[in-house]
Amino acid sequence: MRLAASDVIRVGAEGLRSRPARALLSALGIAIGIATMVAVVGISSSSRADLLNQLDQLGTNLLRVSPGDTMFGDGAHLPKTSTEMVKGIGPVESVASTGLISVSAYRTDRIPVTNTGAILVQAATADLLQTLKTSVRHGVWLNPATERQRAVVLGALAADRLGLETGGQVWIGGQWWTVIGVLDSSTLAGEIDRSVLVGFAAAEHYLAFDGYPTTIYTRADNDHILDVRDVLSRTANPEHPEEVKVSRPSDALAARAAAAGAFTGLLLGVGAVALLVGGVGVANTMVISVLERRREIGLRRALGARRGHVRTQFLTESLLLSGLGGAVGAVCGAGVTIGFAAVRDMPAVVPLWAMGGGLAATLLVGVVAGIYPAMRAARMPPTLALATT
Repeated sequence: MRLAASDVIRVGAEGLRSRPARALLSALGIAIGIATMVAVVGISSSSRADLLNQLDQLGTNLLRVSPGDTMFGDGAHLPKTSTEMVKGIGPVESVASTGLISVSAYRTDRIPVTNTGAILVQAATADLLQTLKTSVRHGVWLNPATERQRAVVLGALAADRLGLETGGQVWIGGQWWTVIGVLDSSTLAGEIDRSVLVGFAAAEHYLAFDGYPTTIYTRADNDHILDVRDVLSRTANPEHPEEVKVSRPSDALAARAAAAGAFTGLLLGVGAVALLVGGVGVANTMVISVLERRREIGLRRALGARRGHVRTQFLTESLLLSGLGGAVGAVCGAGVTIGFAAVRDMPAVVPLWAMGGGLAATLLVGVVAGIYPAMRAARMPPTLALATT
């Protein structure tokens, strides 16, 4: 006599329905483990996808030139003509520069000069936003007229710390300056976010700026980015190329994308432990179920059920119990990933392999956890089972 698959599933489900509270608690352990594993993989994948999207939008062809140190360990500086010289490199598409000014910006003139709030004041060239691919949140950017006046544009973080918007006033170098714009966050140039930006001409006239650029941002043709990087030092400072630092800001973003899953293995280990604990719970539930249902097992054997039928029944119960927990856990893990992505305004990525792998893991746990109880139930002699009270 053979049981149809539908009969096996129905009998196994009936065994779980007869003890709903115990089945629910056992499935909960499996669900927590799978939810943890799916959520860890999903959040890591979503973060990595967000970083790669930013790289695609901002490009990887931005180079940053800054002064290093002299051979005596003193701070070097770039020549005043370095920006124009870099523009002469063939594959260069756009160049912009900023110059750090030795003053601080304040919300009012009553704040002690020691409280800088880590806000920088920098002179900036007009093509800075084009080169960095940074947009203006509100207001306007510096133009040929305002770059000569006491007008400033605030980086995203500087605006938040100062509590200012377009039209406000900021105290710089003992003078009031008018805020004409606020920038969006600059992903590849974090120093711009915490800066108050003024025109080079205004900085030299009102703030005694020496005119030396401290950072040059260069966009180059993608096919020649490495060639441009190799000649930037000698071009920016022909006399002392060893005093020039050249970096590629997108490398840091790419490294973050690569490291987005650095802790995934550790967290997956935590999920695996939770899954193991859930598997032990399933095994415990099935063993107790066998002990409590000895009379039922004996009656089925006496009515003609073979050992294989009993073994299949209890193994099916274990698989259904684990599968239920795995399905609920996979859905919860995907929900956590989607919620996290929505809060952080990033694309939600739930890899199908994580969902499928999680479900496969639960079925494996169900098999392992159910083998011993199923075999124990199958080996139970009918007469002894029926005689047990």
